[in-house]
Parts: sequence; structure tokens; C-alpha cells
Amino acid sequence: MTSMVIIGGGPGGYEAAMVAAGYGVDVVLVERDRVGGAAVLTDCVPSKTLIATAELMETIRRAPELGLRTRGSDAHPAEDLEVDLGAVNARVGDLAAAQCDDIAARLDQMGVTVLAGAARLAGPGAVEVTTDDGPRTLPADLILVATGTTPRELPGAPCDGERILNWKQLYGLTERPEHLIVVGSGVTGAEFASAYDSLGCSVTLVSSRDQVLPGEDPDAAAVLQRVFEERGMTVLSRSRAASVRRHGEQVEVTLTDGRTVGGSHCLMAVGSEPNTAGIGLEEAGVRLNGRGQILVDGVSRTSAPGVYAAGDCTGVLALASVAAMQGRIAVWHALGRAVQPLDLRLVASNVFTSPEIATVGVSQRAVDSGEVAARSVTVPLPRNPRAKMQGITDGFVKLFCRPATGNIIGGVVVAPHASELIHPVSIAVAERIPVDAFQHDFTVYPSISGSVSEAARLLAGSLD
Repeated sequence: MTSMVIIGGGPGGYEAAMVAAGYGVDVVLVERDRVGGAAVLTDCVPSKTLIATAELMETIRRAPELGLRTRGSDAHPAEDLEVDLGAVNARVGDLAAAQCDDIAARLDQMGVTVLAGAARLAGPGAVEVTTDDGPRTLPADLILVATGTTPRELPGAPCDGERILNWKQLYGLTERPEHLIVVGSGVTGAEFASAYDSLGCSVTLVSSRDQVLPGEDPDAAAVLQRVFEERGMTVLSRSRAASVRRHGEQVEVTLTDGRTVGGSHCLMAVGSEPNTAGIGLEEAGVRLNGRGQILVDGVSRTSAPGVYAAGDCTGVLALASVAAMQGRIAVWHALGRAVQPLDLRLVASNVFTSPEIATVGVSQRAVDSGEVAARSVTVPLPRNPRAKMQGITDGFVKLFCRPATGNIIGGVVVAPHASELIHPVSIAVAERIPVDAFQHDFTVYPSISGSVSEAARLLAGSLD
């Protein structure tokens, strides 16, 4: 195998390009915008940059609890700060652009050719690319489709990019919304609701389920909803938006039960649609499901010989880390390298709310349904000494293990920076470490990670 064409420059595409180039494959990567794709330009990198600013504001709000005051004033420290959303979003854009530049430089250094243009499959082993210089056909021994997704819009709620927005359009705001209505309480909706609440906006979250984050650990979701409501956020549970209309500088969300909610801006976070139409997939023999997502197996193969797919367009799991792994696996498999199929049980994920929610391995729902036999233990975070020092009052650590072997098979962390704390649990799950062994590993005292060790000790004790 000597040539590869990659359609899409997001994590699935650029990571695959780097692996293939490292093995001496002649790689051409085609991207409409900039390498890094939506993950870097409008999704992961921008949203987490915005959230980092929001986290700092949340920390400042807790300053008086830690004995910090504004010098010469009885005012709350946060009252002396104002959010310059234009400056925040300018920084977001600069950081995203810098990350794109870094990725492009690495690809160039590795000899990957990057073409700016639109691509489509053009029969067996060929990709047609339309650039500013006109169309050209590229032969390819291997093709990887990594075209990502586009925010879904409701028929009755067209986004105008000014007052009714999808998550890609938020970064054009220069002034903080007076009242942001977020439609959708999945990961995207919850993250932006949390961030804008921390930035001082009035937020109403429209949730179609009993509580926020219906796809996450129910105990973790319950903690987050309670925190949201204690901070003053309005959560409308079991509510669906029928339409959103703009009236001058205001928006009105009409719910399916006839109620209306008014605000200054509305964020539509109601899922996404794969970018798979009109690129010659079905003509090339690539099967799609009913939602237009590309069907792939554990090593990223599609139904068409020599064609692989990676990332959100496959509908496997909408995480940049999963997209990147799918892209790497595709190359390893195509080159005949030893490779393990993608195992979603080993994927660690994180919801970047305040507090964060990190998970890996089996879920509480799988245990409750009887699908997986497991023992579990939950350690409340507020009793952790480091948590007390930092003024942390919400969160927990939960571990799951096999009843017979004691092997750790899953975990949940609800805490500030849970994304960093989940890693040892992820290692334990991947390496099948028994909880009896895990409990003897040292942690620093005092540390939040001490609660992970405490959970292991309690879980090991429950098996005696």
C-alpha cells in the first residue's frame, strides 16, 4: 500500500494521516476549511476554552468562603469583574487558529499533502477533489472518510447566528446574553448552560427528560441538576421546544405543551447530523444507516473494499478521542499491523460542566438492569480533606468491580477537573486490575485522588 486519501481534517483524519505518513505512505488530506476540522475550530477546543474562563469566574465567586476579600471594599470579588465576551471569544478564536497551525505544521513536517477543497468518492480507489484550481482525481490504495457532523436544526427554530444560535455560532457573540435559553440537556447543552451560568448570565435549560444528561450516570446527573438549580438556573424538565421565534432583540421559545419562555438569546443543542450526503458514498458501495451515518466495524472498515471511516460521521461515539483512535486503527489494520478492534468499554469520557463528570467502563444502568454483574461503592467528595480545603461541596467517586474476581470494570468521578482524575480508573479498567491490588497503590495526602483510593478500599472490603 503506497497511497492514501483522507476526506476530512478533524482528529480522525489528521491522526490517521500522521500514522500513515510514519509508515511511509503517500498521504493526501482533503479539508474544506482548515486542518483540525470542526473539533478544533468550532467544537472541542473553542468550547473548552470558553469553559476554562467560566471556571475561573466560578472560583472567584467562591473566594469569600476561602477568606479572600476585595481590598478596601465589602463588595464580593466577582462584583468587581465584568465579562468581556468579545475578548473571551477573540481569545477562543486565536487559540483555535493556533492549534490548527500546530497541526498543519506537524503534517507538513511528516510529508502529508493538504488540499483545500471538497472531495467525493469517484469509484473504486479514487477520490475527486474540487479545489479553487478546478477538479482533479486522486488514485488511492486506501480511503478514509472522516467528514464529521453539522449541528441539527429544528424546522420551527431556524438559527440566524445572532439571537437563535447553534453551538458553532456562539463564538460570534460580543456581548454577554442577558438571558440565554438552552434547548437540549445533553452534553453540549449542559456544558454551555453551565459555562454561561458561571459567566453571570441568566440561564433557562429546556430538558425533555426527567433530569439533565439523560445519557450519563444517573447519580452524577442528579448532582449536576441540583447544583444548577441551587445556583439559580431554571431547569424545565420533561419539556420540549416546538418552535423558536425572534422578536427584535428578544427570542421566544414555545414548548409543545403551549408554554412560552422568553429570553435574549437561544442556543439550540438538539444533536447533530452526519456530513455524508452528496459525497458518493452509496455509489461506491458504502452502507449508511437510517440516520445517514457510515456503518463501520471494530477496525473502522466500511462495506466498500479499501474504504474506512472514522469520527462522528460513523455515529460510534461522538468524542474526539474516539475519532482519533478510529483513524489510527484504520491505518494499522489497512497496513496489516497488529491491532485490537475499538473497545468502547475502555473509552474514558468527560462532561465539562461545573462540576465535571468523568466516566469509564460499565455504567450504572447496565448494572441496575442486570446486564452486568458488579459490586459498587460511592464515596462522597465533600468528606475528602483536600476538597474541604478547596471549598468543594459537591461530587463523588464511584467504582465498579466484578463480584468474583474483584477486577475493576468501571468508575464515575464527579468533581472539579474530573477529566484528570479518571485516568487511574481508566488504566485499572483497561488492565483488569483487581480492586484488592488497586487499593494498595499510594496516593498523595491530601489530594482529591485520595477518594479514588478510599473507594477502592471500601470496595475491596465489601468482597470479603
